[in-house]
Amino acid sequence: MTATLVIADGDSLRHKWGWFLALGILLVLLGTIALIIMPAATIATVMVLGWLMVFSGVFEGIHALQVRGWRGVLLHLVGGLVGVVLGLLIVTRPVAGALAWTMLFASFFLVVGIFRMLAAIRMKFPHWGWAAFDGAVTFLLGALLWVDWPWSGLWFLGLSIGISLILRGWSYVMLAFALRSLLTMTKGLRRAA
Repeated sequence: MTATLVIADGDSLRHKWGWFLALGILLVLLGTIALIIMPAATIATVMVLGWLMVFSGVFEGIHALQVRGWRGVLLHLVGGLVGVVLGLLIVTRPVAGALAWTMLFASFFLVVGIFRMLAAIRMKFPHWGWAAFDGAVTFLLGALLWVDWPWSGLWFLGLSIGISLILRGWSYVMLAFALRSLLTMTKGLRRAA
């Protein structure tokens, strides 16, 4: 279905393949820079997450004040206040924030990895080995982060952002080439007709 949508939108997109190519190359370059300077990318990521927490806390507090008659207003006020306080703590102490985020990711990966492995082994659905493998790799990543903590807090988020940017950029480059070949194919079909 996704391929059908891309082809259906191909008429409007195929002439803009160069923009997708440029975006892809830019994202690959930014991802490479993030990998080269992982600690700086980690701190930048933590700062963005901290500010997002501050702003979301402020908006949640404003929302709580707008719905004063509701029984859940106190919960929203407390949640907004906690978001602002934690966000400001992370922004003012980004290294500690990076360590805390990495510890959360390590714990998450450990738990999710165990559940994925157990579910795959227990349910034995078709090709369950891949799900078990996914769980094992996720668990090992969590264990790696946990064992290497606190040092992993200085590189993990930067590495994750760098890899994500590179993969997203590469997918845009491949989309650009697909759109370009669609444009070439369409021109060839029009000449043949």
